[in-house]
Amino acid sequence: MEIKLLSLQTNKLEMMKEFYTQQLGFSICGENPNGFQIQIGTSILEFTNEKVAGEPYYHFAFNIPANQFQEAKEWLKGKTTLLLEDGEDEAYFSFWPAQACYFEDPAGNIVELIARSNENPNSESSFSVNSILNISEIGLTVKDAPMVGKQFKEINIFDSDNDPVTNSSLSFMQDSNNGVFILLTSIDRKWLFSEKKSKIFPMKITLGNQIVISVDEEHEFFINKIQDDCILKA
Repeated sequence: MEIKLLSLQTNKLEMMKEFYTQQLGFSICGENPNGFQIQIGTSILEFTNEKVAGEPYYHFAFNIPANQFQEAKEWLKGKTTLLLEDGEDEAYFSFWPAQACYFEDPAGNIVELIARSNENPNSESSFSVNSILNISEIGLTVKDAPMVGKQFKEINIFDSDNDPVTNSSLSFMQDSNNGVFILLTSIDRKWLFSEKKSKIFPMKITLGNQIVISVDEEHEFFINKIQDDCILKA
């Protein structure tokens, strides 16, 4: 699976632009009066305030080289505050295996840097913002996770452990073992390294195979096939 373009809503557009470009150093690759896009390795992350309501927040993750977790963590600590879980500022997931650290951006998004030992390549260059590989995860919160899980099966996206999708579970959905996932869940599940719980907010996920997965302003879920990417032009 490849997340080619991830479009998220924010009511803090200018603060987000400053944070991601000036503070973290990402490059803008598209912009219009209602939003901007930044290059995240081979992926594009878009923030838009079009039709925004309330204060949306999401969980998403960026893949980093397998051998550069500690270097990336120090890089991140020099730019923002790391989030804590049980007093720790990093996590080790033995079942992948992988190491991760987390931060919160001005909109309250819970953002993760993750080094996956088996899927992510190594790098011999010093870590920088340009070392980030791609968008690795996006949390997808829906009203009926089992129903969405069935729709995912129709486009060959399955739970990575072949476990049943339930409204109480966090299901790591993927179509290949390349370290990219859609984290499918229902409302009110606590996000790791945060006190925030999963809520439904509009989003659009464009995959590399031209599949678009979206949640609209009415909290309805859609899967569509497209011919051309809708990418903002500078």
